[in-house]
Amino acid sequence: MKRYKSLFIGLSFILAVVVFIWGYNFLKGKDIFKEQINYYAVYQEVNGLLPANPVLINGLRVGQVSAVYFNPNMSGDIIVEMNLTTNFPIPSNTVAKIFSSDLMGSKAISLQLGDASTLIQNGDTLMTEIEASLMDEVNAQVQPIKNKAENLLASIDTLVVAFQSVFNETARKNLDESFNDIRLTFSNLQSTTTNIDTLVVTEANRIASILEHIDSLTYTLNNNRAQISNIISNFEMVSDSLAKADIPGTFIRANNSLDQLEGILAKINAGEGTIGMLMHNDTLYIELNKSAEELNLLLKDLRENPKRYVKFSLF
Repeated sequence: MKRYKSLFIGLSFILAVVVFIWGYNFLKGKDIFKEQINYYAVYQEVNGLLPANPVLINGLRVGQVSAVYFNPNMSGDIIVEMNLTTNFPIPSNTVAKIFSSDLMGSKAISLQLGDASTLIQNGDTLMTEIEASLMDEVNAQVQPIKNKAENLLASIDTLVVAFQSVFNETARKNLDESFNDIRLTFSNLQSTTTNIDTLVVTEANRIASILEHIDSLTYTLNNNRAQISNIISNFEMVSDSLAKADIPGTFIRANNSLDQLEGILAKINAGEGTIGMLMHNDTLYIELNKSAEELNLLLKDLRENPKRYVKFSLF
C-alpha cells in the first residue's frame, strides 16, 4: 500500500511538472504537442517587437516570435526567431514585415507571401521589411503641408513688406487718381457706346442702304470677273510694254528738246530773230498799224468812189 502511495505521488509530481511546462509554453504561445518550424529574420531595428508577438499570414495567426536578440557578429543587426505551427507552404521570396497590429502600437509580423516556386525550409532566413509607424505616416503626410505652409508664410510676409513699401501715401494718392481716371474712361466709353447705339438706330435705313450697295457692288464684281481679269491682263501687258520700252532714252530726248526750247525762248527774250524783234521792237507794230489804217482808207474810198478806180465802156 505504501508503495502504491509513493508511485501515485511520483506520477502526480511528474504530471504536475508536465502540466506546468505545457501551461508555461501555452501562455507563451507555444504548443509543445504540435510540430513547430523555426524561421529567422534579420532587421536593423524592430520598433518594439517582443517575444510572443504574433506571426500572421493574411491576418491569420500561424505562430509567434520566440526570441529577439542582437546578431553575435556585433554588427548591430537584430535577429528575430519565429516559431510557426502551420504546414502552409511558404515561398522562398516571402517577406517578414513588422507592422503595428493595433492603435496602441503593439507589433506583429506579417508574412507577405511571394511567388517563388521553391519553398523555405526549417531554419532558413526570410527577407525583411518594416512598416512605417502611425507617427511616421502622419509626419510623412504633414511634412509637405508644413513646408508649403512655411513657404506660404514667407511669401505672405514678403508680399506684406512689398505692399507696405509700395502703398505709401503718394502711391495711394496716385492709385486713387488712377481709379478716378478709369471711372471717367468707362463713363466716356458708356457715353460713346450710347451715341453709337443712337446713331445705329437713327441711321439704320442708311446703313441698310449702304449694305445693299455693298452687296450690289459685290454682285457686280462677281458677275464681271472675266472682264476684270481681262483688264488686269491688259494692264500686265501694258506694264510689260512699259518695262520693255526705252523710257530712260525717251526722257533723255525730252530733256534735250526742252533744253533747245529753253534756248529758243532765251533768244526770243533777248530780242534775237524775227520773233524776238516783234516782241521787243514796236516799230514794226506801228508800221503794220499804219498800213492797216491806210488800207482801210483805201477800201473806204474805193466803196465811195468806185469810178475813180474802175472805168466801164460798152463800145
